[in-house]
Amino acid sequence: MDFAHTVEDVGAAVDVAGVAVIVCGALIATGVFAHRLLNRGGDFSAAYRLYRQSLGRAILLGLEFLVAGDIIRTVAVSPTFISVGVLAVIVLVRTFLSFSLEVELEGRWPWQKRRTE
Repeated sequence: MDFAHTVEDVGAAVDVAGVAVIVCGALIATGVFAHRLLNRGGDFSAAYRLYRQSLGRAILLGLEFLVAGDIIRTVAVSPTFISVGVLAVIVLVRTFLSFSLEVELEGRWPWQKRRTE
């Protein structure tokens, strides 16, 4: 087994971890949401808001793993200008998604201070 193959396997494992984080996070968030609705019989809007926040956090963490997997495979195995350019576009798209989710979850940009309530 050569270095390139090992790095590919590590990158694929990190990708699988990212997908697993998203799937497990979605399942757990859905279970907690259902539990809140069924057992507490209460406020749908509050439960839904918490559900969206939990789901968004799982997606954000999963995206971090997926970006790490792309970086590992691209930079360590075949650092050509084309592959690094493709990686840059992928990272830009995922960064935009991360910022969008952060704004959706927190109601502010990541560099802004938290509002005191």
